[in-house]
Formats: sequence, structure tokens, C-alpha cells
Amino acid sequence: MSHVIFQWLFEHCIEILAAIAGLLYLFFSIRQNIWLWPLGLVTSALFVYVFFYDSLYADMGLNVYYVVISIYGWYHWQYSGETGKKDSLKVSRLSKWLIFKLILLTFIIYWVLVFTLHKLPEWFDIAPAELLYLDAFTTAASVVATWMLAKKIIEHWIVWIVIDSLSMGMYFYKGLYPTMILFFIYTMMAIKGYFEWKKDLQIPEK
Repeated sequence: MSHVIFQWLFEHCIEILAAIAGLLYLFFSIRQNIWLWPLGLVTSALFVYVFFYDSLYADMGLNVYYVVISIYGWYHWQYSGETGKKDSLKVSRLSKWLIFKLILLTFIIYWVLVFTLHKLPEWFDIAPAELLYLDAFTTAASVVATWMLAKKIIEHWIVWIVIDSLSMGMYFYKGLYPTMILFFIYTMMAIKGYFEWKKDLQIPEK
């Protein structure tokens, strides 16, 4: 029995490390601690490998994007707050116009991903993408939600609750159980994160 357990741990060690780093990332995110961004870099780099191996190409590409947006978010949180003050960016809300633009952007990204995921196996002679439409939707929404996090927009937590709930089912189907558990915890912590950020919410001047 112990041999089976150790073998499973060895085969899933990268996924487990990514899950642990992801939990630390979310902990710092809820606390609005800038160290969430370097942890995001580590988490994303590990998940690039995990999702490529399991043919979830949209999620793999999403984590490449996360690496880039982590660098942007790190800089933005540190230098885009009050003039002359580091790490002073305040929590804000979405405007109606920005909601429309972000929904439109999500729609565009989704259909670009659907087309790409259909063609990717043919272009690169790799295994067909699985759960293509669900993978494309969670990826498109995650691109937008992570940008919202970089801007410290509180509604990004609501988007993550939807994404994480759908992702749990996808990872359960794929047998990625550590990742599924991680996303269950993500869902619960996203709810907590929304209410924690709401305490510090500052409504921008009209």
C-alpha cells in the first residue's frame, strides 16, 4: 500500500507542488499582499507542465499568460497607487462601461480559443484537446479575472467563484484530484476574499 502511495506522490509531485504554491498565492491575494505575484509565477510555471501533459491546452496557455500578468500585476500593485507611495493601490469597483467591455473581451477570447483548440492538434500533431468548450470558457474568463486582480477590482472574486466551480468538475473528470481539491478550496476562499476586500473598498470619484 505504501509503495502505491509513494508511486502516486512521485508521479504527481509537480501537480502537488503547484497546488501548494497556489494555496499560498490565494492566501496572499486575500490579504492584498504583493507577494501573491511571485508565488503566482511559480504556480503558473508548474501548471504549464501539468496541463500540457493532460492535453488541457487552453489551461496551459492560460498559465503562460499568468506568468506575464504576474509581472505586470507585481509592478502595478507596487507603483500605481498614490503618487510617491509604494504598494498603495486601493480596491475599486467596475463601472457599467467596463463591465460591457470585459464581457465583450471574454466573448472574443472564448471564440478565438475554440477555433485554436480545434486546430491545434492538426498544426502540431498532438493529442486532441479535451473538454474543449468548457476549457475555452474558463480560460477566457480567467484571462479577464486576472487582469481585474492586477487592477484590484473587487468583482474579480465573483468571476473566480464561477470559474473555480466549473474547473472542479473538469479536473475531477480528468483525474487531477489534487488540482480539483485546490479549486474547491479556491472557490471557498474566493467567497472569503470578496468579503475581505469589501471591507477595504473605496468607491472611486465620479
